[in-house]
Amino acid sequence: MKILKFGGTSVGSPARMKSLLDIIDPSAEQIVVLSAVSGTTNSLVEISDKLLKEDKQVALTLINALLAKYNEFIIELLPEGDFRDQGQEVVDYHFNFLASLVNDIFTPIEEKVVLAQGELLSTTLYHIYLKSIGVPSVLLPALDFMKTDADNEPDIPFITANLQPILAKYPENKLFITQGFICRNSFGEVDNLRRGGSDYTASLIGAALLAEEVQIWTDIDGMHNNDPRIVKGTRPISQLSFDEAAELAYFGAKILHPQSVFPAQKYKIPVRLLNTMEPSAKGTLISMESEKGKIKSIAAKDGITAIKIHSSRMLLAYGFLRRVFEIFERYKTPIDMITTSEVAVSLTIDYTDNLEKIVEELHAFGSVEIDTDQTIVCVVGDFGASKHGFASRVLDSIKHIPIRMISYGGSQYNISLLINTEDKTEVLRSLHNRIFE
Repeated sequence: MKILKFGGTSVGSPARMKSLLDIIDPSAEQIVVLSAVSGTTNSLVEISDKLLKEDKQVALTLINALLAKYNEFIIELLPEGDFRDQGQEVVDYHFNFLASLVNDIFTPIEEKVVLAQGELLSTTLYHIYLKSIGVPSVLLPALDFMKTDADNEPDIPFITANLQPILAKYPENKLFITQGFICRNSFGEVDNLRRGGSDYTASLIGAALLAEEVQIWTDIDGMHNNDPRIVKGTRPISQLSFDEAAELAYFGAKILHPQSVFPAQKYKIPVRLLNTMEPSAKGTLISMESEKGKIKSIAAKDGITAIKIHSSRMLLAYGFLRRVFEIFERYKTPIDMITTSEVAVSLTIDYTDNLEKIVEELHAFGSVEIDTDQTIVCVVGDFGASKHGFASRVLDSIKHIPIRMISYGGSQYNISLLINTEDKTEVLRSLHNRIFE
């Protein structure tokens, strides 16, 4: 069985939703994971925000505006008659629910339910469309099998134990449709996977069923060797290892969320990144294997803050780094990069909500310097200890650019450089010209 995930742009219009059958093979065993129609989740977030702030009239206006879009959507998607009536019934049901929240108490629990409406709508409408053209399919409610544990981590044994019996009820059926992103938490409440969203769902289902392959269909033909929005002449990468893909995704490659790689990696399920708009394009295959002896790609992550702690008195003291890390752990702030010297330690973060409190506690160790508007540029490839020359090529290509930090050796797959964000475009282009051209 294969797992096919389609993002919001792939189902962003009735025409695109209909064209999915150019990719989906109803005669093959497949589970299709759908995101919400593009723009829907953003609208639902805005509606939730207004409801939380008790700005009820604005919330109702936003709900009605989104309803109008879906009323037009089903007219174009479904033929007149019973199937369009079914579609209208589904739309009315979900939007009556949203409207009912305007006059009710609204909490973060209801907010999660609101955010689930997009995927529930897209999958049900697509299921009705398939029925209207005579293509057999089964709608699988993700809330029946997708669950997180008390630590908000996916419960793969639960997913396996609950999904397999559902599939077994339909031995003659090959095509299944389900929702990405949404799940239940350990209390049984409607929740979402947050990190990685629908990509994560597809990877989890693939892991739970030991699928043949997970396919992530988006609007770009695989992961490129640089940011195509900034650098001309980028090319899709044909093959990546899971570790390489995770590095690129974490450090800025938007096509894939790093969290969505891990379930597939753990269970050795190949992941293929493909382009809905160009189904014949080869895309990128992510697996346990990788081409050796190559630099694969360059990615950049903005919004980085660098923190330098200077302490000649304490740095070499036993337990110093542990005490520093405990501060970041206490404020639930992940660290991206870290370098040390005899008298100082520098590190970077991208979550700054608690920066002021963190810096206040760090002052107990010595002087603290903060640099904002920084960017991490990550060069990914085969940087194993046996390789030589790659690091010098990277550094030589940007010798005219000031570098704030360098991280090399923590992984055999990347070199990370911290630069001023204003230098990002020049760095990406210089690296590309030196490494790939």
